[in-house]
Amino acid sequence: MSSLGKKFNWEFIVLLWFAFFFNQADRQVFNIALPAVREDLGLNDVQLGLIASAFILAIGIFVPIAGYVGDRFSKKTVILLSLLIWTCATFFTGFSAGFLLLIILRSIVGGAEAFYAPAANALIGEKFKSNLGQAMAIHQTALYVGIIGSGVIGGYLTEHYGWRMVFYIFGGIGIVLFILMFLRLEDGVARSKEQKVTMLDGIKNLVANRTAVLLTSAFTCMVFVNVGYLTWTSTFLHEKFGLSLTEAGFSSMFYHHAFAFVGVMLAGKLSDKLAIKNAGGRLKIQAFALLLGAPFIFLMGLGTSLPIVYVALSIFGLFRGMYDSNIYASLFSVVDERIRASVSSAMIMCSYIIASLAPVALGYFKTVFGLTNGLASLALFYILGGVLLFIALKFTFAKDRAIVLEITEERHELEK
Repeated sequence: MSSLGKKFNWEFIVLLWFAFFFNQADRQVFNIALPAVREDLGLNDVQLGLIASAFILAIGIFVPIAGYVGDRFSKKTVILLSLLIWTCATFFTGFSAGFLLLIILRSIVGGAEAFYAPAANALIGEKFKSNLGQAMAIHQTALYVGIIGSGVIGGYLTEHYGWRMVFYIFGGIGIVLFILMFLRLEDGVARSKEQKVTMLDGIKNLVANRTAVLLTSAFTCMVFVNVGYLTWTSTFLHEKFGLSLTEAGFSSMFYHHAFAFVGVMLAGKLSDKLAIKNAGGRLKIQAFALLLGAPFIFLMGLGTSLPIVYVALSIFGLFRGMYDSNIYASLFSVVDERIRASVSSAMIMCSYIIASLAPVALGYFKTVFGLTNGLASLALFYILGGVLLFIALKFTFAKDRAIVLEITEERHELEK
């Protein structure tokens, strides 16, 4: 389906939307429960940071395999198995009795979640052509709603019923969703017979594409900031301003992601219009979004009152959403559609392996320099990411775009 009118496949996008919702909610809910987990199990800040880092590292390690199977086998099957494994691991996290079991279960959640994004985004790329930016934007809103939902629901459940109940409920609902998607989700094209894909193809094609390398570097900067923000902002508000776990969980996630929702929808529609005239318009939106968002990350960390912090979180979120709307649409504009899952997984791998250092780095930074300064310093990564995108626009994008268009045209000629 390539139209957002009557022919728009709402059932397809809604099912993936809910899967992505729990992909993010099951990821974030642990961060919301951090203070309660620390108190119940007697863990320190560095140990909590290591658990969060292990989760992100697992995504980075498993995502190359995810890209390979996403290009090689049924995308629906990959999505369903990913959902089933991460929801079961989320459920059993509620039975954890110590540091080691938490590390293992959260790593399983991260490893399983790694298989969702490459297959889901490639599947959306098959279903939507002219409206790819807007279709991606609709799917992306699940990330923000999932994180907000985990903040509100997770904080409330943790405060009133204990942190373990959070994982029982989130994991249980995910299993129900798996059954529904098994029955109703449409599949895409399995390419096992028409092309041979190896696990290294994604990395090889990424490294050979200069624009893709720069896009990945900018994405790494954004992910590093995002992982650090998601892991520690709830604790930051709880400790610095004395908010309850429910209030901190809500406030740390709501303002940022509510405005990110607005940003992703606006930029998604705008980028589709710009891309008709100039494919580089998607990258311009992303570059400006990172540079304009940086001052508000700084203000978020150093703000001396809650209203200032909330305003900073909101505007930071708005620009983050504008960047997010074209993460994959920008990449796909310079990557052959036959290897999109593999290349996007290579991008995710590089970014998440590096970003896995953010939680433990901020955990250490917190004990030495304070969490306020640590969060404020994340602004530097947004500035770097914006500069890298402008370098891509200036020096590499036009050539790499022309190459992929030529490959596509030649393949279509052969298929006639």
